[in-house]
Amino acid sequence: MTDKFIFRFVAAVTIFVIIVVIVLNRHLIPGPATPPSFTPYLPLLNAFLNGTCSALLLISLYQIKQRNITAHKRINIVTFCLSSLFLVSYILFHYLMRKDTVYGDVDGDGLLSANERSAAGGLRTLYLAILVPHIVLAAGVLPLILLSFYRGLQMQVEKHKKLVRWAFPIWLFVTVSGVVVYLMISPYYHF
Repeated sequence: MTDKFIFRFVAAVTIFVIIVVIVLNRHLIPGPATPPSFTPYLPLLNAFLNGTCSALLLISLYQIKQRNITAHKRINIVTFCLSSLFLVSYILFHYLMRKDTVYGDVDGDGLLSANERSAAGGLRTLYLAILVPHIVLAAGVLPLILLSFYRGLQMQVEKHKKLVRWAFPIWLFVTVSGVVVYLMISPYYHF
């Protein structure tokens, strides 16, 4: 495979995923009238997958620092697969859910009353300060992950290192902040 093909493939996958997420978050494709019974468990599954990926990324870093390339590569393959499973689960959840969860929305009506807004206060600001970079960086890191994963599998070590210098901290931030976002928003889920 040529670099040109890989870059086009990565761009196509990235654009496709971003469009799907936007369409689902805007509810442009209606999900089922009644979500399946497993739907409420998907956010917890996603948080678990993100937390596991966070730990695996740190273990992978440790393994490469120890020059254990085989363990590093295997851990990264598992992490990539778990992140892919997360993406499928995330997309499935947003397809199945017909309404958004709003931070501070105690009564589950999708709107914040003056009392709810006041009660959420600074924590809502903190939540949004974590959520916004989480979303932006999650979209931006996808091509870096795909390219660094490809370069690593091809043993193109120098190119892999250059990409991972950016991909690793962003991916780690996205996985850790994903868990934090879940912990902060989960009290407001109304399934």
